[in-house]
This record gives sequence, structure tokens and C-alpha cells, in this order.
Amino acid sequence: MIRLSIDKKRVDKARGYARDIAISFQELIEKNSSVTIERTVARLMGVDGALPTGEPLPNLLVEHLRVRDVLSRGVAYWLTNGMLVEGTSAKAIAEKVAAGELDLTSLPAQPTDKILEELEKVSSLTLKKIRDQRCIREDAYIKYGPRNQPAIYVIVATGNIYEDVVQAQAAVRQGADIIAVIRSTAQSLLDYVPFGATTTGFGGTYATQENFRIMRQALDEVGEEVEKYISLTNYASGLCMPEIAAMGALERLDIMLNDAMYGILFRDINMKRTFLDQYFSRMINAYAGIEIQTGEDNYLTTSDAIESAYTVTASQLINEQFALMSGLRPEKMGLGHAFEIDPEIENSVLYEIAHAFLTKTLFPDSPVKYMPPTRFASGNIFKTYLMNGMFNMVAQITGQGVQLLGMMTEAIHTPHLADRGLAIENAQYIFKAVKSFPDEFILQENGFINQRANRVLDEASEFLSHVKEIGLMQALSEGAFAEIKRSEHTGRGLEGVFFKDTEYVNPFMDKMKSELFGSNVEYIM
Repeated sequence: MIRLSIDKKRVDKARGYARDIAISFQELIEKNSSVTIERTVARLMGVDGALPTGEPLPNLLVEHLRVRDVLSRGVAYWLTNGMLVEGTSAKAIAEKVAAGELDLTSLPAQPTDKILEELEKVSSLTLKKIRDQRCIREDAYIKYGPRNQPAIYVIVATGNIYEDVVQAQAAVRQGADIIAVIRSTAQSLLDYVPFGATTTGFGGTYATQENFRIMRQALDEVGEEVEKYISLTNYASGLCMPEIAAMGALERLDIMLNDAMYGILFRDINMKRTFLDQYFSRMINAYAGIEIQTGEDNYLTTSDAIESAYTVTASQLINEQFALMSGLRPEKMGLGHAFEIDPEIENSVLYEIAHAFLTKTLFPDSPVKYMPPTRFASGNIFKTYLMNGMFNMVAQITGQGVQLLGMMTEAIHTPHLADRGLAIENAQYIFKAVKSFPDEFILQENGFINQRANRVLDEASEFLSHVKEIGLMQALSEGAFAEIKRSEHTGRGLEGVFFKDTEYVNPFMDKMKSELFGSNVEYIM
């Protein structure tokens, strides 16, 4: 059986640095909230919909409280007080606020015990809906069997949810296990979530709760036809991380792109805002049984895949610790990496095997997400198709969990249905052809792969030690990851961060935390 020779003490040392880095954010997370966290609470209480102008009710409600300088107590308090006084639902309250018919701060304050009692009822009902969706998924896996490994993961990105459905169902009939609906370009920079079904996205389709419901229904239908549970993926990233996670939990998405630092590095979203939002969004994903995927593969689109391999490992370890703090279990952490080494380099595939093995060795229970070659994919579709074959072979040999298939025409145009079909055929052939390969070979103790994996781990450990010493925010400001520099005092969304009042209440976070951690208090904040 192929295994790396890695000293556990060196792994523990690196993981210890990462844990200290993540724990250093405890005070920030305990003392602050954000506008999107409050909008998420409103949505979980039943506030949904938008004005004819497109402005979502959760945004209007939270803004109503923010401009009156009372948001620090939490939207849950004000909304529930309004529900008790007006004798109506959370959504009806939000509609009155949006219409300018109600000022929540002018209503008489109800006794705190009555407010908490009402919040208990409302939050329990919503959390039951989420648990019910989790049970449907678990029952489907019992009925049809577990997901393939590596699972075949393909994307649809037409911009029109109804066209996406056609393409997704076709891909499933060709052999896909997971469908990812790519979001419309720049949705991550919107500080609101659009409402309803959409047909006008650019480069992808807007993530909305209605679009989630439509695609979930379509995949359940085609899954029944092919007798397989089909996983649905979207993005809980950007300025609305927890809101989208909540929508995904209610509509039974299975996988969410949900990285702790991607928005900071690649979307210039303020780091305080991002670290706050990722905490609650990941907690919702954990509660819903949703698998997260991280975005370390993106580092290698701006940095050299050999020289900067250690930053991928370091980021994976940091992402792991932030995920644990939110209550995610290792089997729900799809930590990311990519096949992005220059194919002209001698032994490039040996490097790839070493890096892929290191990820799988460090995170043995993780459904590791492996991304295809893109940086060196070109108009030479035959070479790209061959590189994708090598990528698939490395995945099977090293036991990767989720395989985002490379498309031979990706460097030329948005792949057609036929291109996707050929990519699936490529993966199915390779996975079958080398299925038992790992059982027949062992690695040389001092061979290239073992030496390379150990070197990357040591470099990552040294790097994490430095990040711990100077602090993660300072490291990000120095361009330590992906060679991109960000400041904690700038970036999108900082104005949406605020201090919590001593009487602040968020019943969903409290109840999820209690159920996820139980008596295990190691990571509870």
C-alpha cells in the first residue's frame, strides 16, 4: 500500500501553530457581529422576499436598525419584540418596516422572558426544517449507497437556472456525481442576495434560494432515474457567506465553497468581516451536514506551484482549525489543492503525486477537493486532454475525495455538453484502469516523493510559526499568501462590522453551538 513516511510529531507541530493562529481570533468573533450575520438571523426567522425594486427584505430590516444605532442588540431582539407587539409573523413585520409603516424602535419593550420564549419557538421550528433536510440526504445515501471516490464533479454556468437544469441533468446521465452551479460574475461583491429564480447571470447563475430549490428538485429527479444521490454545490463566499449558507441549509445543498481567507485575498473583502462571517456560515453548514470546500487551489494561479506549495499546506491547516472552531467534522472538510505544476518541468507528475499524497496524509478523513490543470491549459486541446488524464491518475493513486474535472476546451470557450462528456469518459477510464494501483506499490523511504512531501511540510511548519508570531492579519498585509497584500483597515464590508451589546442575542448561533459541541468544550467560543 502506498503511504508517505511522515513523522507525526512534525505534523502535530505544524497543526499546533495553525490552531494557535485560529484561536487568536476568539476575541474578534465573541465581541462582534456583522450586517450579513444579522440578515441571516432574520432569514432564519422567516424573513424572505424583496421589494419590486429588488431590495431584499432582510437588508431593509437590518438597515432600519443600523441607521437608528440599535443593531448592536441583534436583529432577533427587535424583530421578536415587534412580533409580540403587533401579533404577527417576522416576514409581516419586515414588510411593514420596508413599506415605512413601522418603526421597530418606537414599540414598547416586551419583557425579556417573553422575547426569549418566542425566540425559542421560532428558532426550534427553523432548526427542525434544517435537520429534516439533513435526514433526507442521509436516507438517500442509505438507499443508493455512498458517493463514489473520487467523486466526479462538474460545473454548469449558463447564467439561466432553467438552462443549468438541462445541462446538469445531462451531466448526471453521463456519469457526474456532483453538480456545481457557478455563480454570476462578481456576485461575491454584492452585499445582498438576489431574490427569486434568475435567468440573466453573466458567466454563471445567481445564487438565490429559489434557484437552489429548482436545482435541488432537478437533481433529485435525475438521481432517482440513475439510482444515485447527486450532490449539489454552490458558494457560501463573498459578502453574504452566512446568508447563502442558511439558504443552502434550508434547500438541502450538499457542498459549499466556504474558505476562511479566499474573500480577503481574491475579492478584497475586509479581513475582520470575513473572519466573522466564515465562523457563522461554517457553523450553519456543520449543523446542516453540508460539506465545505476550501480554495487553496487559487493560490497556485498567482504563485508557482512548486515554490509556493507550502502556502497551500499552511492554508489547509489554518482552514481546518477555523472549521473545527465552527463545529465542522473532518469528514465534512473538503480541503482544496490543485494540479498546477508546469508540465514542462521534469518529473512534474512526481511533484504532483507528492503534494497530493501530503494533503491526503495530513487530512485522511477529508473528502479532499482536487482541482484540474488550468494555468497551463492551452488551445492545444489534445495536450490539455492528456494533462487531465494525468490529473485523474494522480487522484486515483493518492485517494482524493472530489475530482473537479478538467475540460479540454476550457482555455478556448465555455465547455459544451460534448466536452463535458469527454471529460467524464476520461475520468471514468482512468479511475477504473488504475483502481488497485496503490495496493501494489510502496514508496522508497528516501525517494523523491517522500523527500518532497516532507520538505513541503517542514516549509509549511516554519511558515506557520512565523505567521503565529506576527499574527495572521499582519501576515496577510505582508502578502504571505498568494503574494497578495491586504490591510485589516481596508477592504469591502468593513462598515458592516459592529460591536455586540451585552444583551445581544442570536438564538440560532447559541443553539447550533450547543448541539454541535455538546460537552466537548475545546473549541467552543
